[in-house]
Amino acid sequence: MLLLFMTWILSFIITFLITPRFIRFFKSVGIVAFDLHKRNRPILPSCGGVPVAFGFIFALMFFIAVQVFIFEAKELNLLLASCSSALLITFVGLLDDMNVKRELKETKRGELDIRVGLKQWLKPLMTLPAAIPLMAVKAGTTTMSLPLFGTIDFGILYPLLLIPIGVVGASNVVNMLGGFNGSEAGMGFIYTTFLGIFAFIHGNIAASVLLLSCSGALLAFLFYNFYPAKILPGDSLTYLLGAVVATSVVIGNMERAGIITMAPFIVEFFLKLRSRFKATCLGKLGKNGKLRAPYGRKIYSLTHIIMNLGKFTEKQVTIILMFIQLIFSIIPFILYL
Repeated sequence: MLLLFMTWILSFIITFLITPRFIRFFKSVGIVAFDLHKRNRPILPSCGGVPVAFGFIFALMFFIAVQVFIFEAKELNLLLASCSSALLITFVGLLDDMNVKRELKETKRGELDIRVGLKQWLKPLMTLPAAIPLMAVKAGTTTMSLPLFGTIDFGILYPLLLIPIGVVGASNVVNMLGGFNGSEAGMGFIYTTFLGIFAFIHGNIAASVLLLSCSGALLAFLFYNFYPAKILPGDSLTYLLGAVVATSVVIGNMERAGIITMAPFIVEFFLKLRSRFKATCLGKLGKNGKLRAPYGRKIYSLTHIIMNLGKFTEKQVTIILMFIQLIFSIIPFILYL
């Protein structure tokens, strides 16, 4: 317990200290994006997943070092495989964040943007190899208990089919809901913290240390990303978060808790599917600083529901999203404790 807490603290400290340096660096090299919900649309450094990844990996390596040199090493193959998967997926997000045009270009909606990004169909393909480390160490158990179907042993299909689907699905679905100062990091802090505690209570230490290492780094990042943001998360952060959740759920054998906790993102996936993944979850900024849904009463995102329920500012939308995430993060404790 003490070692886990020290790991969490270390991830917080590392990310808190290095994020300002990455803010200056990203500005200097032009890895930037528009802060779209501000009236003057300031250009901010993006790629916030990099400082979070530094804190996460440094803390994880600290935990592994203590396990190796002081205590009896346990589940190191799972931790190292999960770390490899997370870094591979974060690299895909980094490539997407770095795809920036030097000159402004006009989007189909008549707005100006400087982010180009990778093709939507290309991202799942590029994240697929990240499942290989987990497949190689045979992470997780092949037997799963499913509603209506009962207990099913998937056998060889679990590592060869379900793990790749889980890794690719989670890493990409987390990327679909965001775009508001602090929303990605805030929701991420909540679900990594609660899933980490859930894993610890059920004796899944490897999953717990992965989630809590990420949780501490996210809390530190929120100091710079919450409204008004000094740095934007970028795809490097959302892909890192999806990778951490996917790998933790697999090695911790807590698929049901993971599905319940990540329900807002699963709902977001199906809402975006209605628009063939062409709709944005961003709002339109009014003169009073309030946001309104971009498609009127047509709902293609959870944020559209929020914005149709009332006139909210960007900060208020973020807080509502975090509250929704908090509710779903508590449910597994009620059902399975």
